[in-house]
Amino acid sequence: MTQMRLIVAGGGTGGHLFPGIAVAMAIRERIPGSQVLFIGTSRLLDQQALAGLGFELAALACGGVKGLGLAGRLRSLSLMPGAVIEALRMLRRFQPDLVFGVGGYVTGPVLLAAKLLRVPIAIHEQNSVPGMANRLAGKLADRVLISLPCSPPFPPNKTVQTGNPLRREILEAARVEKQAGDQPTLLVLGGSQGAHRVNVLMMEAMEQLQTQGLRLRLIHQTGAADREQVAQCYARLGIDAEVAAFISDMAGVYIRADLVVSRAGATTLAELAAMGLPALLIPYPYAADDHQVTNGEFYVKGNGCRMLRESGLTGEILAQTIREHLQNREELHTMAANMKTMAMPDATNRIVDECTRLAARTERQW
Repeated sequence: MTQMRLIVAGGGTGGHLFPGIAVAMAIRERIPGSQVLFIGTSRLLDQQALAGLGFELAALACGGVKGLGLAGRLRSLSLMPGAVIEALRMLRRFQPDLVFGVGGYVTGPVLLAAKLLRVPIAIHEQNSVPGMANRLAGKLADRVLISLPCSPPFPPNKTVQTGNPLRREILEAARVEKQAGDQPTLLVLGGSQGAHRVNVLMMEAMEQLQTQGLRLRLIHQTGAADREQVAQCYARLGIDAEVAAFISDMAGVYIRADLVVSRAGATTLAELAAMGLPALLIPYPYAADDHQVTNGEFYVKGNGCRMLRESGLTGEILAQTIREHLQNREELHTMAANMKTMAMPDATNRIVDECTRLAARTERQW
């Protein structure tokens, strides 16, 4: 193709957006002059993640249904016809060669509009347990690209395991040799919107570690709601800490980290694997179909991570686990090497290959 017009549909979380950004940037590089439109949510996160990248962003008003009561479901369903009509308008205006769905409730109306207009559809499932949106999207898609083996599986005749696409800056950072510091650095990630329970556990754990005399550097991504409280806690304890609601330069913090405390989102895990970063995983207990546990188990079985279930986890237990790992550099080194073996750094290129083949084979004239 001499040029490609791509729509990336999805958003609301970094786990949805970041793979789409990686693919969009790779297509723009491989096929100069290509145009990309992101159709996402009106959340601030979508705007922050795409800021400065030169991509157009359009927000689609619709809502999910999973986890809602009857009134909430009816409200969301009432928005669906209007969302599909608006998505049809967006597609007719942009005239895409391909629609690439990355998950989240926004994908539904966009993929349905693409099907009605006979635009080729590819979707990417980051998690080992497909979400409701992608389970439905799999029926509409011409190609289903997966990061990990999925249960329940998608139709095998249109499914390709590609891995999880990573942003270029992550892949570049993964090639840089890490320099050992005089103090270990602990990175805490609660997902793009933060994790309140993880924040509370970390404040309790750091108080314990300070009392025990363990010295470390701390980088903590809290989400907007808890940033001030967490920062004040660490300042009171005299901890060398960088606290941020949202971290845009993830590559910059990954390269400084020795150990990570994190939720178990698929994109974060793929990034940790590429960087060779061992992690203590605290899966979000209310994730759809408990998919964060299933995601994490893949890396735990590969001896690159350890999983701590939130139920029953205390600040004292977390502090003890952090101390045990940071004080055993040989074990950290082994875990880091194991994480590297589970990485799929060529995932973005594999996905771009599939997308360009699909778009070229079914090239349409608007």
